[in-house]
Amino acid sequence: QLQLVESGGGLVQPGGSLRLSCAASGFTLDYYAIGWFRQAPGKEREGVSCISSSDNSTYYADSVKGRFTISRDNAKNTVYLQMNSLKPEDTAVYYCAADQWELLLLGYSDYWGQGTQVTVSS
Repeated sequence: QLQLVESGGGLVQPGGSLRLSCAASGFTLDYYAIGWFRQAPGKEREGVSCISSSDNSTYYADSVKGRFTISRDNAKNTVYLQMNSLKPEDTAVYYCAADQWELLLLGYSDYWGQGTQVTVSS
């Protein structure tokens, strides 16, 4: 069974950092682009960052550029999202997804994790 599991969310003060993990089971992440998405209450889901399967090309939404870094460790079958300088507007449920690069950039995927809550508040 193909499964993605996010972890690493929590409550952090503004300016703080968190590292989210997306671990895969039942399949190998090597051949998939991985995307991170988030959804805040009352808002539509938005793409945050993606990393390709081939050359580790990356994409970042303008709202997180310079603050978030996506990376992958194929040996651990895990993708990470390092989030620094967190702001209250980063508060959301964060999801990872696996699919083709082009589909992820459009917000589509057949494989989604269950999400992890990130709350940025003082």
